Amino acid sequence: MPRSRITGNLIDKTFTIVANILLRIIPTTSGEKEAFTYYRDGMSAQSEGNYAEALQNYYEAMRLEIDPYDRSYILYNIGLIHTSNGEHTKALEYYFRALERNPFLPQAFNNMAVICHYRGEQAIRQGDSEIAEAWFNQAAEYWKQAIALTPGNYIEAQNWLKITRRFE
Repeated sequence: MPRSRITGNLIDKTFTIVANILLRIIPTTSGEKEAFTYYRDGMSAQSEGNYAEALQNYYEAMRLEIDPYDRSYILYNIGLIHTSNGEHTKALEYYFRALERNPFLPQAFNNMAVICHYRGEQAIRQGDSEIAEAWFNQAAEYWKQAIALTPGNYIEAQNWLKITRRFE
């Protein structure tokens, strides 16, 4: 039974009802509908912290989805799971893949910056200021891209860029 039929969350149920109505009225192929069902089930599992189940659904959605824009969001969500699991290298790979298909995902740039900033802080703790500076510079570049796409967002990142004199 699809996850969307067994979840008890009111928001998930409402989303499912609206999504099902849209799938009926918007002309889509059966493959696109099936891909969306897997994507929706992946989001539901992810929101409940069931990452293994979410990944299975996202991988199945990727197998079926052909639209690059839609695939970018699936890849982004896979990156989120890897970030949550502390698998930063994998997360960065999925964020890059998402941005290849949709370069207008400021949240992907932000998450990449957060990972780079974290790695910079790790390098400082290990006493390697040169590596730390490289990670911080990379974080700055990603944050600049996120801010360029959504100027009113990422205020903490903007402040960090100004304080560290990396904001142009």
